[in-house]
Amino acid sequence: MIPLPKSALAGLALLATAFVSLPAAAEMDAATSAALDQALAGAHRSDANKARDQYRHPKETLTFFGLKQGQTVVEIWPGGGWYTEVLAPVMKGKGTYVAASWDKDSTTDYVQRGLKRYAEKLAATPEAYSEVKVTEFGPKKLAMVPPGSADLVLTFRNVHNWMADDWAEDAFKAMYAALKPGGVLGVVEHRANTDQPQDPKAANGYVRQDHVVKLAEAAGFKLAGTSEVNANPKDTKDHPKGVWTLPPSFALKDQDKDKYAAIGESDRMTLRFVKPAK
Repeated sequence: MIPLPKSALAGLALLATAFVSLPAAAEMDAATSAALDQALAGAHRSDANKARDQYRHPKETLTFFGLKQGQTVVEIWPGGGWYTEVLAPVMKGKGTYVAASWDKDSTTDYVQRGLKRYAEKLAATPEAYSEVKVTEFGPKKLAMVPPGSADLVLTFRNVHNWMADDWAEDAFKAMYAALKPGGVLGVVEHRANTDQPQDPKAANGYVRQDHVVKLAEAAGFKLAGTSEVNANPKDTKDHPKGVWTLPPSFALKDQDKDKYAAIGESDRMTLRFVKPAK
C-alpha cells in the first residue's frame, strides 16, 4: 500500500468531519410513542394527509425533537393543520398543544381564508382538537405564549416566509423568548444547495442550512442536533416555480406532473436547537 502524504490525510479528515451529524435525541417514551401511533392512524386524518407521511416522517421527526406527553408544545403557523392532526391528540389530557397561528388582524385574503378553514377544522372534530389552544404569531404579535412557558417550539417550513417579509431575526428571538431554559426548538425547512449564495428573500422557498443555524444562534440558541430524516437527494432545487413546483403544490399543474411527482417533496433540513439553561 502506498502511504498517503500528510496533506491528503488531513484533507480526508476534514471531509469526514463535514458529514458527521450531531447527536440524535433520546428515544421516545412508550406512552408518547403509542399515542403518536394512534394519532397517525386516526380516522380524523384524511388519506391525502396520511399519504404525505412518507415525505414528512412525523414520528421520526418528533422523536428527534424530543416530543413527550406532559410538555407545553407550541407549533408555529400550523397552516391547514397537518401537524395539528398529529400533535393535538397526543397532547390532549397529557400536556398542552398551542397552535400559534397567523395574525387575526392580517388584511391578506390568504391568511383570513386559512384562519377560517383552520377554525372549522378544529370545530369539526372536537374529540381530537377540543383542547387546542390557538394564539397568534406575526411581526406585530411576537409573544405567542407567555415568556419562558414552552418546553418545545416547532416550526415546519416557515423560515423562508419570514425571510421574504424581513422579520426572520425577530421570529427566532420570539421563539427563544417563548421557551423555558433548556427548552428545544425544532426546525424543518426546505434546504438550499451550498454552492449558491443565500437569497435574502428566499424567493424560491429554499434556505441554506448554515443560514438557518446563523439565525438561530444569533437569537441565543445552541445547535444540539441535525438529522437527515427529511432529506431528499432527488430534489435538484432548480425548478421553474421554486419549491412549489414539487408536490404537494404542483405549481405548474399538469405540466411535467409525473416528473415532479417522481421527485417527491422537497429536500429538507431537520435541526434541533436548545435554549441554554441559565
